[in-house]
Amino acid sequence: MPSPDAVTYRFEDFELDPARFELRRDGVGVAVEPQVLSLLLLIASNPDRLISKDEIVEKIWNGRFISDSAIAARIKSARQALGDDGKQQRLVRTIHGRGVRFVGQVEFVRPHAAPRTPEPGAEKPRPDRREGRPSIAVLPFRLGGGGTAHGFVADALADELIADLARLRWLFVIARGSTFRFRSPGVDCRAVGTALGVRYCLTGSVTLTGDAITVAVELVETETAGVIWAESYTDTFGRVRELLHEIAANVVAALEVRIPLNEAREARTHPLGELDAWSAYHVGLEHALRFNRTDNQLATRMFEQAVQRDPEFARAYAGLSFASFQNAFLNYVPDRATQVEAARTLAEKALQRDPLDPFCHFNMGRSMWLHGDLQDCLSWLDRATALSPNYAQGIYSRAIASTLCGNADAGEHDARLALELSPLDPMRYAMLATMALTHIARGNHEEAAGLADRAARSPGAHKHIALTAAIATSLAGRAEDAARWLGAARQSDPHLSARDYLTAFPFAPSAARETIERSLAGLGL
Repeated sequence: MPSPDAVTYRFEDFELDPARFELRRDGVGVAVEPQVLSLLLLIASNPDRLISKDEIVEKIWNGRFISDSAIAARIKSARQALGDDGKQQRLVRTIHGRGVRFVGQVEFVRPHAAPRTPEPGAEKPRPDRREGRPSIAVLPFRLGGGGTAHGFVADALADELIADLARLRWLFVIARGSTFRFRSPGVDCRAVGTALGVRYCLTGSVTLTGDAITVAVELVETETAGVIWAESYTDTFGRVRELLHEIAANVVAALEVRIPLNEAREARTHPLGELDAWSAYHVGLEHALRFNRTDNQLATRMFEQAVQRDPEFARAYAGLSFASFQNAFLNYVPDRATQVEAARTLAEKALQRDPLDPFCHFNMGRSMWLHGDLQDCLSWLDRATALSPNYAQGIYSRAIASTLCGNADAGEHDARLALELSPLDPMRYAMLATMALTHIARGNHEEAAGLADRAARSPGAHKHIALTAAIATSLAGRAEDAARWLGAARQSDPHLSARDYLTAFPFAPSAARETIERSLAGLGL
């Protein structure tokens, strides 16, 4: 299974490596200022959308006041590092008065990653969106390598994927009886989209060579036949059953991220005020996962619009609960208690409308976290992951809840699993920070410092992640790094205190909590 730390962003002859925090050209490191490199990571990791000036200030300067000329200077330096300039705008394009967008063709590279080059296709009428709900057809996998005696593997994988994807309450999955009609080699996914009325196709191949089996998987948008996501896996045939389970788990987790991002991107081609409930929800979720005040306000408005369009839409209420959680967790509003109660009330409304949706259970669990009831939090998160065993964000949240309860081993296991299932997750930084906390709990301070440092450097990391990095590096004796991360946290929130951190992360009484309290005191908080 691919290692989460192996993810890099590749374009032209460049590679951006978040784990090593470096830019390489033809494999050779390029000297770049840390702030400029952080900007490059932010925009290259979000190639499908505009990065506003507000978001740049929030993520790169932690929300403090920065002049337009300072932002422009960093953008200019970023272009220079890539051999680009303001006239060409070959890779970094400025949208006047709004922000910047990375326009290069970005490839997300991991071990065994398959090509992602979209194929051009003629425009066709848009497939039926099932009242806005994304829809998918899992096609029979092609069998190659002369292994007809083991042809069952190709059908077994497609069967397993259909069953697992059917657990996703937000996704309409076409039944096997219809999709298995499309067995012919080289089937056109655009034709499948027209015939079955689906927005996406999942297709791939199984190749048997001696004792080796290789499975390639592609997620294709049927309107354009463009490949949105692809991956390949190789193992011995003796492990075929284990491999099929691993592939199904990874595919489900990847689609949890990739399809909503693509839905949000497509929705932005229409006036936001005219979006249906599902499209408004996807746009709201994209904003909510950026974890900054401005985007959370926009997310709330989109979730409210989704509720107005469909008052029985469970996920819209769950989204509002998610936004209220964030308001309380990061102290975006002065009345924290109101947001804590709203998170629970809205999650309850979501569950009343769909008691089988794991996202609703996930938000109910997180609302219990805000109330400091960690055991009840774990119970709800267990239900979320029982309904969708490969739900990466549910598994991550269970990891942090277990860690806060004092079970660092269970926390590390779930955090690693979440990273393996969703290495490109918008909340990857939180998964790494959770692993850092598990190592703090067990006294592995050097390991904790390395993980927390990577978490705090990741796009999207907020003030509590920076403070986690300050704690971990301080415990590891890295005073200079601790001071730098403490400064970053204070730039985001000058009034940040030890009490704020321990309210956000309500550790049960334990040696780990005492260690963190001592570290916070040593940092002057």
